[in-house]
Amino acid sequence: MEDNTPELLYLAYSRLSEEINEAGKAADPDVRPAHATVFINLEPDGIRLTKLAEKAVMTPQAMGELVDDLEKLGYVRRVPDPSDRRAKLIVFTERGERAVETAFTLIGELEAKLRDFIGAEALAQVHRVLRKIIDEY
Repeated sequence: MEDNTPELLYLAYSRLSEEINEAGKAADPDVRPAHATVFINLEPDGIRLTKLAEKAVMTPQAMGELVDDLEKLGYVRRVPDPSDRRAKLIVFTERGERAVETAFTLIGELEAKLRDFIGAEALAQVHRVLRKIIDEY
């Protein structure tokens, strides 16, 4: 069977995310790969649970469990929404902000490894092609 693009993208993503997950596990063994959906989709000024779940394409119940986990671990907290005091925003704590900074450092290191592995121009081409698929397909 010939290679197909969705399968290759998935396999490449899986390979790279393994490395990121291992680094995350080393930093805090209580943080699970599923928690990444919260870190990736949380907005700088906070976000309501329903919007966070929508961005992550999850049910609010499933997202609520992940947020509860990260709140217990001290990465996020719920604060009153200034636009509607009855609602809550999910925001990063200082620990959560440090975790995001660490993640960006790890991703930078991974980008450098990829650049060394396939070359700067090839990596730039991968970025251009992926961006075109995301933006225009």
